Amino acid sequence: MKITFPHMGNIYIPLKSFFESLEVEVVVPPPCSKKTIELGLKYSPEFACLPLKINVGNFIEALENGADTIIMAGGVGPCRFGYYAEVQREILKDLGYEFNMVVLEPPRGHFLELFHKLLTITNKRKHTYMDIIKAGKLAWEKAMLLDELDVLACKARPREALTGQTDKCYRIAIEMIDRTKEISGIKQLRQEIKIMFDDIKTRVESNPPRIGIIGEIYTVLEPYANLNIEKQLGEMGAEVYRSIYITDWLRHNLLPSSLKPREYKMLLEMSKPYINCFIGGHGQETVAQVARLAREGFNGVIQLLPFTCMPEIVAKSVLPSASKKYSIPVMTLVLDEHAAEAGFRTRLEAFVDMINHKSEVESLDEVFTRN
Repeated sequence: MKITFPHMGNIYIPLKSFFESLEVEVVVPPPCSKKTIELGLKYSPEFACLPLKINVGNFIEALENGADTIIMAGGVGPCRFGYYAEVQREILKDLGYEFNMVVLEPPRGHFLELFHKLLTITNKRKHTYMDIIKAGKLAWEKAMLLDELDVLACKARPREALTGQTDKCYRIAIEMIDRTKEISGIKQLRQEIKIMFDDIKTRVESNPPRIGIIGEIYTVLEPYANLNIEKQLGEMGAEVYRSIYITDWLRHNLLPSSLKPREYKMLLEMSKPYINCFIGGHGQETVAQVARLAREGFNGVIQLLPFTCMPEIVAKSVLPSASKKYSIPVMTLVLDEHAAEAGFRTRLEAFVDMINHKSEVESLDEVFTRN
């Protein structure tokens, strides 16, 4: 058995670690590229959103490299993601590929069903539940460290004295995390990565504006889909913080509602003046994040969504009201296969310039008020 899965940011690293710990051969798709999206566009429905198209391209590239089993997440609620696995299965079968697709649905408290599926994938005669737990712990530790790494990189990039230092450290750290085989090595690795980023030379005076990235999870987490927005904003001198990270996604999908963190439940309460029920995807969270980021002193918010994403379109319709109430600028960027980096960067530059100007005006107002 040679398994594969779609790319979504750095999630391939903990997934690869999990299955390799259980002695399952993994075929990681090549990094998302122009070829990936071209394959997805050629064989996917035109009305499908960008994540489905990129995933189809991922699967084709992986199957061509020898994969025979696809691991795909399922979903619940109004979002079309819930039936994407079935659409992808039919597309690939029509193309003549022979493979097995295992869909991992959110357990919603039924963890034994999820464990049974994982045992089936990894040869249940050979492995036990304890083997899965041990492999899961290593994968979880890697996922947490990857999230910490992304936060470190976003803080360092707008402050670096020499352009490119942060990206170099980031690539080295990714390779180190990927190579680690034992949980005992994660703690030491965390310290090494922190020291490496502390050693990045910074500009003498640097107080960058802070921008929150919210929206549909795939376009928030996958750099190819969002045209490397975190890197671009960092190069413009802005510190970026995402509304969701890998471990957040895992918590929200693996844990039943009764066990979800209290902070998450409190966050959803912030959306109720605008959206008071589950609308699929991360629509509720998108609205709530505007309120949270404004309260935490962020200077601006950017919503990312794939073209035709229903939950995010609903959220987008109320963001102007939330933006006005909390006095925080919000910009929406809709992404599809036609998104061009030049126009995208121009909009980002204009948004950052507007935030900087707003901050300067507010600073002057404070000076005049004191005098």
